[in-house]
Amino acid sequence: MTSPVSVILDVTDPAAAEEFYATAFGLGPELRVRASEAPTAGFRGCTLSLTVSGPATVDGFIGAALDAGARPVKPATKSFWGYGGVVRAPDGALWKIATSKKKDKGPATRGIDRFVLLLGVDDVLASKRYYVERGLAVGKSFGRRYVDFDTPSSPVKLGLYGRRALAEDAGVSPEGTGSHRLTIAGDSGPFTDPDGFAWEPAAR
Repeated sequence: MTSPVSVILDVTDPAAAEEFYATAFGLGPELRVRASEAPTAGFRGCTLSLTVSGPATVDGFIGAALDAGARPVKPATKSFWGYGGVVRAPDGALWKIATSKKKDKGPATRGIDRFVLLLGVDDVLASKRYYVERGLAVGKSFGRRYVDFDTPSSPVKLGLYGRRALAEDAGVSPEGTGSHRLTIAGDSGPFTDPDGFAWEPAAR
C-alpha cells in the first residue's frame, strides 16, 4: 500500500529553510528539506497547506511566516468554505493556511490540525486511478475536480486537484516548467506518478 510519510522539499539553502520552517510553522519530521539546484520556473504544480482551528490561528501562522521571510501571495480572507490565505516561503514553496471556521471560538494557538499536500494534475480521474491501483483509498471525490485520499495513519494528507484550479486557488498563474522541487517519502516506492511527482521509500 502507498501512503505518504513525509514531504521533502528541494531547496538551495537547507539550513535557512530549516530555520524558516521551524520559526514559521514549527513542523516536525513530516517536512524535510535537502539541497538541490534542480531548475524550476513559475508554478511548481503543488501546494502545501496547514488546516487550523480558527481565523486567529490562520493570521498568527501567516504573520509568523511573513516575519520569517515569506512573501504574501493571497491575503487571508473569508470565503464560502471558511477563512485562509497563501504565502510563498523563501525557498519558493506555496503554503496555504486555512480553517473551515469563519469565527474564532477561542484564542489563537500554534496547533495544526492537518498538514496537506495537494498535487495539481492534468487529469484528476487518471491520477486517481493510478493511486488507487497503488493501494490508496479514496476519502472524498468530486469527479474531475478534486480527490481527497483517506490516509488516517499518515502525518501527511494527500489530495489531487486540477492543475489550473489549484493554481487559481493559490492565487498564481498555472504556467510553470521544470522540477516540482518536491519528493514524497512513503511506505513504498520508488516511483514517479503520471504528472512527474516522485516518491521514494521513507527513511526507517
